[in-house]
Amino acid sequence: MACNRFWDVDRIGPVQIGTHRDRRGRDAHAAVCTAPGCDWSADYLNRASAELAARTHRCNAR
Repeated sequence: MACNRFWDVDRIGPVQIGTHRDRRGRDAHAAVCTAPGCDWSADYLNRASAELAARTHRCNAR
């Protein structure tokens, strides 16, 4: 079984975006907020969607 490794990692504000292989072997893009107290993350099938989500994300950290 292959390791989940991220490549092409970028940061937009507090959100990191990285490319990885999903369970079916396809490229997927993850967007994860690294702000303390914010547990938001999402997977997308294309990079543009992940970048749009990163640009429009607003933290609800408490």
